[in-house]
Amino acid sequence: MKQLSLDNLRTFVTVVEQGGFAKAGDLLGRSQPAVSLQIKKLEEQLGRRLFTKLGQRQVVNQDGKTLLNYAKKMLNLNDDVFRQFEQSSLRGRLRLGIPSEFATTLLPSIIGEFSKQYPDVALEVTSALSRNLLDDSKRSDFDLVLALVPPSQPTEGELVLEDDLVWVGDPTRPFSRTNVFLVLAPDGCVYRSRVIEMLKQQTIAWRITYTNADLYGLIAAIQQGLGVTALARTSVPSSLSIIRNPSLPTLGKIKICLFNQDTQHPQISAKLSEFIMARLKNSA
Repeated sequence: MKQLSLDNLRTFVTVVEQGGFAKAGDLLGRSQPAVSLQIKKLEEQLGRRLFTKLGQRQVVNQDGKTLLNYAKKMLNLNDDVFRQFEQSSLRGRLRLGIPSEFATTLLPSIIGEFSKQYPDVALEVTSALSRNLLDDSKRSDFDLVLALVPPSQPTEGELVLEDDLVWVGDPTRPFSRTNVFLVLAPDGCVYRSRVIEMLKQQTIAWRITYTNADLYGLIAAIQQGLGVTALARTSVPSSLSIIRNPSLPTLGKIKICLFNQDTQHPQISAKLSEFIMARLKNSA
């Protein structure tokens, strides 16, 4: 009897969801030829083409869409089996440190699903500036830390992705081309440091109109017309929009890293790390 490879199916689903063979390979840690070979084996087993070439892109066709529905069900069932047997061994408390902007945009999509799959794990979340989360005097307070690190700064953490720093504002508010009003987090914030550094190299006038360490406070100020801010692209909330204006300097990149220092519950930390990495990479 013929049997489909779950590994090949997972690669197929990833290709469709990521929109390309190369992106799927990056996420799965495989070369593009290896991904293409897995898709070819699926097509040979089924006797159907799953993608249609459109220009330089491979676009999933109707047969591919039909398989996608079955593949997701099969993978979910497979994962449910493993989660069911893992749940009994995953219990305890996990202390997570995370910047407030990611706590606002990332955690809501993680906590519910993670808690459902691992109900015996108690998550204790603290939001703070990356500098504070990584301070030597605070490191022992956390088992897992998600933090922002300047690209030039070496780090012992695991790099999740290098993200773009972007200008962010309220799309309904007019933007001044002659004077930049800034809504920023306090001193020590990597966004604040980068914004001020880049603006000092420009001739455009600027000033800070509002300071708040919490993203909700910054959003409220921006929506009241107090100014604009800067965020990592993956942390931009749906209520705000990226500003593309040639009068504003390019802010460059920022590293998003995970620091796993949980020695008591390494399995729990590893599982939550997987959740966080998957969400960030999918939203990049």
